[in-house]
Amino acid sequence: MNKPTSIALPPSREEAMHAVKTLLDWAGDDHTRPGLQDTPQRVVDAYREWFSGYLESPEEYLTRTFDDVDGYQDVVLVKDIPFTSFCEHHLAPIIGTAHVAYLPSDRVVGLSKLARLVRTFARRLQVQERMTAQIASTLQDVLNPEGVAVLIKAEHHCMSTRGVHVHGTETITTEMTGAFRDDPDTRNRFFELLKH
Repeated sequence: MNKPTSIALPPSREEAMHAVKTLLDWAGDDHTRPGLQDTPQRVVDAYREWFSGYLESPEEYLTRTFDDVDGYQDVVLVKDIPFTSFCEHHLAPIIGTAHVAYLPSDRVVGLSKLARLVRTFARRLQVQERMTAQIASTLQDVLNPEGVAVLIKAEHHCMSTRGVHVHGTETITTEMTGAFRDDPDTRNRFFELLKH
């Protein structure tokens, strides 16, 4: 799994706000005008929230598991998990939904933890293919289930609000491990469950 490169000393809050002022001026406006005076602070606060995934450990969300499930051994699917991320190429929003499933071997994890897993990776600069793989591999590595399936659908604003200006398109990526990859019946069951 790709880990973000660590920076020894991150820029200070003041340095980050100065960078926003520079960008505002570069865009053609005046960062000192009344409507923009608080914008650098707001942008820095928003960045702290949007990119809080760098401060979280996705593996930690999966460490508390439950084995008292009366022998449940079928697919666990949490679908339609909404997320907002940002592409690492243009810092433009990626807005979509994730569907995450796994086939337990001997334990299950709290359902909200799958949503937290998606959120943590979404709150980092991303490309959709990598985010899909990160969610699947983390779930596989930590829980060691019989298999994992992840499907992500998203609109990329780097394509819809700039460049080719194509609106309403969705990019779909999938990642399968174990039984979802190797057994057509299990894989088909995943896709059938997504229809309900």
